[in-house]
Amino acid sequence: RRPQIVQNRIIIELFGYVMTPSSRLDAAFSALADPTRRAILARLALGEASVMELAEPFSMSQPAVSKHLKVLEQAGLISGGRDAQKRPCRIEGKAFADVEEWLENYRRFWEGQFQQLDALLVE
Repeated sequence: RRPQIVQNRIIIELFGYVMTPSSRLDAAFSALADPTRRAILARLALGEASVMELAEPFSMSQPAVSKHLKVLEQAGLISGGRDAQKRPCRIEGKAFADVEEWLENYRRFWEGQFQQLDALLVE
């Protein structure tokens, strides 16, 4: 029984599974789950934009878009600045790096599994 507990703890640590509501990774995945927020991020990948510019292509109010921006900002995926009357938004890389690192663990795991399967099939 003890080896199973140790193995479970190693897996939990390896894949960054932390049961805290304030987890940055949880916030990033939650923010990325919404298609509107992903579209906003795709636009910001082209460069900085104001809230009004970001709201333009959507059939929703500017306050609704602002709520989406707040979720993205709280997740650390974007940052907003102050430029006189405008509030330019830009992508921030740290949260994306955290998501990529988390996903990379699974990519390596599955790659190893497929390599084992390939070896088995060759036999």
